[in-house]
Amino acid sequence: MSTLAIDLGGTKIAAALVDEALNITGLRTAATPASKTPEALRACLTELVTPLAANARRVAVASTGIIKDGVLTAINPENLGGLASFPLKDVLTQLTGLPCLTVNDAQAAAWAEYRPLAGKISDMVFLTVSTGVGGGIISDGRLLVGSGGLAGHLGHTLADPNGPRCGCGRIGCVEAIASGRGIAAAAKGELAGCDARAIFGHAAEGNPQAVLLIQRSARALARLIADVKAVTDCQCVVTGGSVGLSEGYLSLVKTFLAEEPETYRSPLYPARYQHNAGLLGAALLAQEAIP
Repeated sequence: MSTLAIDLGGTKIAAALVDEALNITGLRTAATPASKTPEALRACLTELVTPLAANARRVAVASTGIIKDGVLTAINPENLGGLASFPLKDVLTQLTGLPCLTVNDAQAAAWAEYRPLAGKISDMVFLTVSTGVGGGIISDGRLLVGSGGLAGHLGHTLADPNGPRCGCGRIGCVEAIASGRGIAAAAKGELAGCDARAIFGHAAEGNPQAVLLIQRSARALARLIADVKAVTDCQCVVTGGSVGLSEGYLSLVKTFLAEEPETYRSPLYPARYQHNAGLLGAALLAQEAIP
């Protein structure tokens, strides 16, 4: 039978059935509850998974935030405020009556994106640029999770010591500058109040401020990739997320990465599985862990 896979993000929640061949069926989506309270999230998950659970043998959840022992804690409360210590695994087990695996969404996506490359490379980094900036690290063919679930949270490394305060509490995180939320927060004047999607649209039309905001994001990501190369010696970096996969963004990141010393450059590719990488990676990990 299939795996009931769930991708819980700061903006959207998706649920679907994923079979052994990684075919996705019955995809259902909902906006992440605006209140972002435990009660609202539980109600949303109930509505999404109830029609799918009867055709699954296990549940796999890829979620933004830190996942430790099945509990979700939002490292940036602005993305998932009100969800500190949410018992994600227990809630899904109660709702479905099925065994459940929980993992960070970028870690899950990294595993999905690595699978087609296994045997060709052993070290890869996945970066997702969306509402926030997340990451997953494959080292010597293994996914790094960390004892506390923090491994790969590369969006909370330093981009600018004089930059804006990140929702996590640090000053100048990559996430505070490069993410969709960071792009929107920096908009002023005629672009004030626009979300990242709208700013990308204005940039495509040649709006000078919008172009600079997108360049600022791409430059921060390029510098992060140089740092990641120095730390992990990765053989490639794969980029996903709504911002990361926006038209023209990856080529802009490559342009800025080319300005870094050659030692710190790494081949850069778009996510093979696009916006489904988290769902598929969680399903793969659950298939391996829960027979």
